Amino acid sequence: MHAMETEAADRPEHPVDVVERLAALNEWAFDRQDDDEIAILVNGVWAHYEVAITWIQPVESLHFSCAFDLKVPERKRAEVVELIRLINAQMWLGHFDLWSHENIVMFRHAHCLTGGARASEAQCRSLVEAAIKACETYFQSFQFVLWAGRSPREAMDFALFETVGAA
Repeated sequence: MHAMETEAADRPEHPVDVVERLAALNEWAFDRQDDDEIAILVNGVWAHYEVAITWIQPVESLHFSCAFDLKVPERKRAEVVELIRLINAQMWLGHFDLWSHENIVMFRHAHCLTGGARASEAQCRSLVEAAIKACETYFQSFQFVLWAGRSPREAMDFALFETVGAA
């Protein structure tokens, strides 16, 4: 038996199985074409979010990524990278990246399960919710930079502005 097969056999449940169960319980649309990966579509207030969770065996980690349909034109790339830098300085969990392959913004985080640690539904739910919350919080900031011609600092200030009370 290869080392990977031994490690997989030692886990009572594949970590992506936990995520699939979570997606089914929440009635999220999902697609699982591979044992080590699942794609989930979650509707947010500002966009539809594509959450991909991948089991990366060599580092025994679940990789969470959350992307939204927002292409970054080359002329705005430097401003978006600066906005990402400002946002990431505020993040406690995960970070944003500009995925250069497709020029899209995505949120990423890895959940380490080294040594046979098990993924729980509560952990996976928390990580999916954190990804969606981060995207919901900053989606309009990216829109401000890309379509309203605002500076990254102005866009960031807008994202951090919280209203008090109700209109």
